[in-house]
Amino acid sequence: MDNTNPYSSPTTPIQEMPETEISYAGFWLRFVALLIDVIVIFVGAFLVGILLYLVINIIGIEIPAMSEEVWDAIVNITDLLVNWLYFTILESSAWQATLGKRAVGIKVTDLQGEKMSFGRSNARYWSKILSVLVLFIGFLMVAFTDKKQGLHDMIAGTLVIKD
Repeated sequence: MDNTNPYSSPTTPIQEMPETEISYAGFWLRFVALLIDVIVIFVGAFLVGILLYLVINIIGIEIPAMSEEVWDAIVNITDLLVNWLYFTILESSAWQATLGKRAVGIKVTDLQGEKMSFGRSNARYWSKILSVLVLFIGFLMVAFTDKKQGLHDMIAGTLVIKD
């Protein structure tokens, strides 16, 4: 065995690549981003609602009377779809962030720091249900974990970092 080659011995330590400094986004920064996103979605929905109301009245479309339960179901389904698409598409886009996250200078990545796929973004969005179901502890975990990950981040394999 050639002892001059440092790689010939199984006990030779492997040098790690120097880790780039990653700054994880904490609970309060993420909370502010979420508040901005809620406002953006609310204002957007309000403007779309006004536009639809004007178009319906200008064209003169008659909307048949529907029960309150049917309208509530339509509103809830629309709200779910808008939220899902807003978060999933923007976080898996080249921005890697919603408007709120961009405003506070953070983005969502996979565990290697790369842009996440639409599928991973989708998994992250839907796993937030678990973060809510456990009395919001899944979100509070952000304040106490080393990489500032919530339950939904751990499930989807994502990180939220300062950009």
